[in-house]
Amino acid sequence: MFTYCADPASLEGLTWLSCYLTTGKHMNMYWAFGTVLLLLAITAPISLAFGFGGASAARSQIAPLRWIGKGYMSVVRGIPDIVFFLFFVIALDQGLEYLRHKIKCPDWDEPIRQGSDFIVCQAAKLPLGNAPQWVHETYGFALAVLTFAIVFGAFAANVLFGAMRAVPRGQVETAEAYGMTNRQSFWRIIVPQMWVYALPGLSNLWMVLIKATPLLFLLGVEDIVYWARELGGSKTPNFTDYPHPDWRMWYFGALLVFYLCFTKVSEVVLDRIMARLTRGQATAAGEAQRKAAA
Repeated sequence: MFTYCADPASLEGLTWLSCYLTTGKHMNMYWAFGTVLLLLAITAPISLAFGFGGASAARSQIAPLRWIGKGYMSVVRGIPDIVFFLFFVIALDQGLEYLRHKIKCPDWDEPIRQGSDFIVCQAAKLPLGNAPQWVHETYGFALAVLTFAIVFGAFAANVLFGAMRAVPRGQVETAEAYGMTNRQSFWRIIVPQMWVYALPGLSNLWMVLIKATPLLFLLGVEDIVYWARELGGSKTPNFTDYPHPDWRMWYFGALLVFYLCFTKVSEVVLDRIMARLTRGQATAAGEAQRKAAA
């Protein structure tokens, strides 16, 4: 039997609640869960790529590359995340608009900086003012992914740099004795074996990344925390068909359950990956597996 919600004032009990939980704003909140999962699915591999590049540069024999790699790790890790998220996005957005402004509006004779305002011509706006809403949302999401990737890529670089150095030196020396070049020993000896040393640190970083997703709100993305605060606040009949007192405790309680379940699933998956990687390895975990199997 279908429930009709045309007149919410006439509904009671579970019928009222079912209609309330299926409003348009609640559907946006449910989609926001997908936004969080999509952010994690995209950011994790990009952060790992940033981290691998930073770690590889930090151990390079070319001094400028080594300085860039170590500088990237030190500077980004030394800045509080919330400061970086607020500053970097604004600076990147305005930097892109400034370049577009110089190209598309060369005859502009007014100052771009007018007090606290940053004013460029309409053709230089990112995205354009007449662009569809999905373009604005995609642009904001892309900035969020890039910001997350740069921040967590620096931490991943530090983890991978330590993992590369943890590979026994004797194995690299053996590769060199067999005539391998530095590039060959890096890709054939160090990279395949470093993951077992890197996974504990990367696992912790994954957990921190999950807990950092509420920072999406600072980047202008309407995430689940935004909707929990928006929908959970008290509503009066003057502004909604579904008035209710302050229910933020219930909304944030649901988010608590979501994050706890998500992190628990992550722990199980990461433990299995770790067991797979350490099988047969000369590590403490690998030795424990051999003793258990004996």
